[in-house]
Amino acid sequence: MLQIAYAPLYKHELPLSATGEPHRFPMMKYELIHEQLLYEGTCTDENFFAPSPVDDRWVLGVHTPAYVTALKSQTVDARMVRRIGFPMSARLIEREWVITQGTLDCTYLARRDGVAMNVAGGTHHAYPDHGEGFCLLNDVGVAAHHLLETGQARKILVIDLDVHQGNGTAVMFQQEPRVFTFSMHGKDNYPLKKEESDLDIALPTGTADETYLNTLYDTLPRLLKTEQPDFLFYVAGVDILETDRLGKLSVSMTGIRQRDQFVFEQARQRQLPIVVSMGGGYSPRVADIVEAHCNTFRVAANMYF
Repeated sequence: MLQIAYAPLYKHELPLSATGEPHRFPMMKYELIHEQLLYEGTCTDENFFAPSPVDDRWVLGVHTPAYVTALKSQTVDARMVRRIGFPMSARLIEREWVITQGTLDCTYLARRDGVAMNVAGGTHHAYPDHGEGFCLLNDVGVAAHHLLETGQARKILVIDLDVHQGNGTAVMFQQEPRVFTFSMHGKDNYPLKKEESDLDIALPTGTADETYLNTLYDTLPRLLKTEQPDFLFYVAGVDILETDRLGKLSVSMTGIRQRDQFVFEQARQRQLPIVVSMGGGYSPRVADIVEAHCNTFRVAANMYF
């Protein structure tokens, strides 16, 4: 059975916007993904589990003590708050700790079942010492560190296919040879200053299905062969969608589904456990965001179970 980490999001838990109203975008998609998967019968309540907050021990493995203290004590300075994009609140911080534990829990489940997923996460803009771009803690970074420290993995490949470069993850593991960071993203997109991943592929504005998929088809099998990972993290952002208001690429809904299918096929062929975090999605129609994300869950459910 596909196991999915889900932290229910209620109105009173949403961060507030500058007007004092609940800041529903981009967070509302998580509720809707959960509801859609249940409604259509792809999942039942048994597929979902509720994580607890992650232990600070694992957070401090990749984030600095000063940054973690600032988050937990609500003393993040105004400049960093602007970079993060959310007003700080105790509930927001607690939710971030829960989401991170969800990705960590998924590592155990993926080793057992082949795949496990988080209806959140992919917070790859969180650096060791600061957050930005709606990212506070780096869930993949924390979970990867946990796997290495507990001896459950010897070499990890991070497959980051969000439209934005995984800049925080890149910096986090630049001195860690046991984690290979691969980011395929939009060249002319946030962040303006790109960091150095182990492999960066920057795609020009307007890149559509054929070029996007062929690039992935040529790259991922080669990485799996040369790096020989024994664990995979997949940041499955859907902001590469042609309708995305921030993405600048032109990949179709079908193209994103083919992308997901190929990643899962490569993992299954090599019997590599894979943990999936959602990443970004910012199309004007929330229905498009939810449909694209739900396709990732549908492909996993059909392929593995």
